[in-house]
Amino acid sequence: MDITIKFVDFWEGFTPNDNFLLNALKGRYNVTILDDKSKDEPDLLFCSAFGIEHLHYENCIKVYYTAENDIPDFNQYDYAISFFDIKFGDRHLRYPMYVAYPEYNRLIGVSPISREVALGRDFCSVVVSNGYSNAPMRELVWQRLDEYKTIASGGRYRNNVGGPVDDKMEFIGRYKFNLALENSKVDNYTTEKIVEPMVAQTIPIYWGNRFVCEEFNKESFIDVSDFDSLDRAIEYIRQVDNDDELYMKILRAPKLATDAPVDWSDRLQVFLTQIIENGRHYICQYGHSRKLYEERKIKERLVNVKILRGFARRFLK
Repeated sequence: MDITIKFVDFWEGFTPNDNFLLNALKGRYNVTILDDKSKDEPDLLFCSAFGIEHLHYENCIKVYYTAENDIPDFNQYDYAISFFDIKFGDRHLRYPMYVAYPEYNRLIGVSPISREVALGRDFCSVVVSNGYSNAPMRELVWQRLDEYKTIASGGRYRNNVGGPVDDKMEFIGRYKFNLALENSKVDNYTTEKIVEPMVAQTIPIYWGNRFVCEEFNKESFIDVSDFDSLDRAIEYIRQVDNDDELYMKILRAPKLATDAPVDWSDRLQVFLTQIIENGRHYICQYGHSRKLYEERKIKERLVNVKILRGFARRFLK
C-alpha cells in the first residue's frame, strides 16, 4: 500500500528521512515523504509542538507527537502520541520519548563496569543546556549537592568544564552519579534523563514523574521524591557516595522494572497501522470545537501581521 506523509512543527534537528515514526511505517507501507516545498496534502501529517504550520492543512489525518510535557489538544489533531496515560478510544498512544533513543535498547544488555573503575570516578555530573522555565526543585537539588561536592556541568547552562561536552554519554560515565532531574514534576513524564546515566553505568539522581518506578527498577537509582525532605535525600546521597558496598548494589541492580512494557515498537506500529487502515478523521468541523480551531487560525494570522509590521517599522524608518 502506498501512503504519503509529511512532518511539520518539529524541533530543530529533527530528520524527516530517518526517525522512529517513519521506521514504524516502512515495515508495512511504501512511504513517500513530502518535503517542505510540496503543496500537496499528505495522507498522514505528523505534527509536533514547535509551530503552527499544521493549521494550513485541512483534509489530511493529523497525528500529533510531543516529546515535551504538554497535553495533546484533540480539538486540533485527530490522533496523538505522548507521555501521558490518556484513555481516549483509539486516538491516543502513550509512547515515552526515551523509548525512541538508541540508548534505551542498551539497558537490558549493558555490560557492568569493574568495581575499581566505578568507585574511582569523581562525584557527579549534570548536562543541561536550557536554564529556562525549569521547576525550582531542579536548581535547588543542584545547589544543595554542589555544596557537598562540586558537580561537573557539561551542558551550555552553568558550564564549568571549559565548554559544552562533545560526547555526552562519555562525559556522564566519568562520574559516580548524574543529576537526572526533569524540568517539571508531571505524572508519566519521564524523559531520556534517567536512561542515559543508566547506560553510562552511573547512578541517576532522579526527580520528576511519581510513577517512574512502573517502568524503571526503584533499586537502580535514587529518587529525590522518595524522601520526606530534601535534607534527607541529600543525606542519603552522601551515604551512598561514602559506602562502596551500597553504591555497587545500586549500580548493579537491573535497570527496568519487572513488569515494564517491552513491546513499545509493536505498540507504535499497531497504533499507526489502525490509523491508516481506518482512515478516520476526528477533528470536528462544527460546534464549539470548530470555533476553537478557527480562533487558533485567526491568532496565527494576527501574529504574522504583527511580525510583518515590526519588520516594516524597522526597515522603513
